[in-house]
Amino acid sequence: MINNWIKKTLRKIKKKRPIKKLSKKKIAEREKYLKHKEQARVLAIERLEIYNQIYQYKYNRISIRDQKTRWGSCSSKGNINFNYKIALLPLHLADYIIVHELCHIGEMNHSERFWSLVAREIPNHRELKVEIRKIRL
Repeated sequence: MINNWIKKTLRKIKKKRPIKKLSKKKIAEREKYLKHKEQARVLAIERLEIYNQIYQYKYNRISIRDQKTRWGSCSSKGNINFNYKIALLPLHLADYIIVHELCHIGEMNHSERFWSLVAREIPNHRELKVEIRKIRL
């Protein structure tokens, strides 16, 4: 009797929420993300520690995400997010992104003051900004 109830309930659930089958492309993207996520986390933490010796900012959580349109972001609470693809970039570009987000702890906008903070450690930030925009996420 309980067995029949379970089968009946499972049929109802399946009708309400059909299980999505992921395409091969989505599966491959997910595998790539999982493969590089920890590598990106290690890189971000190591480089943040180096650069924050100069800036001395207090930040909270570091997250690695599979973002479709951003290399990184910083919240007003001091949480910094990075795209896992920073692990696939040349170090000078990854450093630019890391310093950029770290400087948002000190200045939560893209004002002249913000860019002067970035320029302390990345004086060629304008060229790197152009270079990073050419890379497709």
